[in-house]
Amino acid sequence: MITPLRFLQLCVLSMVLPPTSATTASDSMLSGGEDGLHAEILRDEAVARLNQLGKVSDADGYLERTFMSPASVRAASLIRAWMEDAGLTTWVDYMGNVHGRVEGLNASAEALLIGSHLDTVVDAGIFDGSLGIISAISALKVLKSNGTLTNLIRPVEVIAFSDEEGVRFQSTFLGSAAVAGILPVSALQISDKSGVNVQDALRENSIAITEENLFRLKYDPQSVWGYIEVHIEQGPVLEWVGFPLGVVKGIAGQTRLKITVRGTQGHAGTVPMSLRQDPMAASAELIILLESLCKSPKDFLSYDGHCNDSTVESLSNSLVCTVGEISTWPSASNVIPGQVTFTVDLRAMDDMGREAALYELSNRMYEICERRSVSCIIERKHDANAVISDSEINFRAKVCSQCCSQENNWRNSR
Repeated sequence: MITPLRFLQLCVLSMVLPPTSATTASDSMLSGGEDGLHAEILRDEAVARLNQLGKVSDADGYLERTFMSPASVRAASLIRAWMEDAGLTTWVDYMGNVHGRVEGLNASAEALLIGSHLDTVVDAGIFDGSLGIISAISALKVLKSNGTLTNLIRPVEVIAFSDEEGVRFQSTFLGSAAVAGILPVSALQISDKSGVNVQDALRENSIAITEENLFRLKYDPQSVWGYIEVHIEQGPVLEWVGFPLGVVKGIAGQTRLKITVRGTQGHAGTVPMSLRQDPMAASAELIILLESLCKSPKDFLSYDGHCNDSTVESLSNSLVCTVGEISTWPSASNVIPGQVTFTVDLRAMDDMGREAALYELSNRMYEICERRSVSCIIERKHDANAVISDSEINFRAKVCSQCCSQENNWRNSR
């Protein structure tokens, strides 16, 4: 646990303290406290807080916190208290994001933003989102404890975003999109499965969001120096290669689809196989098609003006596809379904390649459904372009990660 927190601490030092002060502060932390590094904050307290936040859930037996749910509101209050404990000035904005800020020596300088999301998926792990928030708070608390928090050359702001996962409203990044100024007003009217829209959910928690103050949430890009986030990988690669840390090159572009396949409902015992128009069997073939395309895009994509060698190579290294939800109607064991609905989550670092994969997927899905005498409706529910990480921040992050690895090797050799 101490490695990612130490990493973020070093990043903060390199980005917001003068070089001589950063070196002095880092050396002080290395020599002070149990094992150095202020272990009581960077390890013991952080682990305790992760476990505590992991118990704040709307469900019994597993972790679930969705946008503006009771557990989400309790988590926001807890995070705000921890921010204040670290010496930050706090507030909650009109989208439910929790902010904690320290101005440093120059309040008008471009700010370093650090954060992650406080909402979760259904049956989440305790590190997803929470690690980035608690890491940031702990790193700044260490600076407070050694008296360097007031010496920052630029403001530092920690943000716990209210919604990233999009579980409740199927519209990801409500919190960060509002801060970026790209959340459309229409998003306030998106409804959950109970018919409650985003605006009502906020108002139920005493947040009076309006069209006017939604626009006021946007940060001026000129006021922001950069953004950094510690996040669990949520995959096996780092563990597989034996690395404690990785510095990402960018964020994959993402498309979410809703696929509806309609056939002819019938009795399981009386409709001959040759006469069936079964949307379940068709959906199974569509899902296998999706898996095959993502495993080997070069076997499916044609080389033309929209898809060249570099695009296919990029897709081969980054394209991933998932069917996470599937439902049937009427969902009975002795009934041939009349309708099947499933979701597709498709991601890639190459936006052009992602679009090429979607185009090929759609065409082949329609062909399969036509051959099986069923109808198919493909709806695009969400799109986000890929983003390449800032080169300067990435360089500093790589240096900090190398320092952490060297410190780990030193401690392990003692």
